[in-house]
Amino acid sequence: MGIYENDVLINTISSDDRVSEALISILSQIGSKFKIKSITYANTPGSFMGLKVSYVVLKTYCIAKDCDFYAVSGFELNNYGAIRANKNMSFVYENGSVNLKKVMPAPFSLPSNLSNLNRSCDTLPNYIIDAI
Repeated sequence: MGIYENDVLINTISSDDRVSEALISILSQIGSKFKIKSITYANTPGSFMGLKVSYVVLKTYCIAKDCDFYAVSGFELNNYGAIRANKNMSFVYENGSVNLKKVMPAPFSLPSNLSNLNRSCDTLPNYIIDAI
């Protein structure tokens, strides 16, 4: 998770915990140190449960703390490289569509500046593929 001031990355926080455990803890830490004005999260691609939990926790936090909430594609955060879907497969962005392929995921990193992202007010999770 990144902390940004005037859209510039000033600090990062990471956790090896599951999203359901880490988000609440990290938001508590950040909220006690900073006045959060907005939250931007990657609403696609990812696991169904991870996206759902992230959305519910972050949306609830934004409502409770009266801050703006935005979404961005995870592909924007790794230069449109492959994103891990499961142990063997990755989401791959090709010609405007997303497919599952057996390729290694690209490295993920937080952007140094948020101003170049295509942030959207449509924050619902975008699951890309149907559940099976």
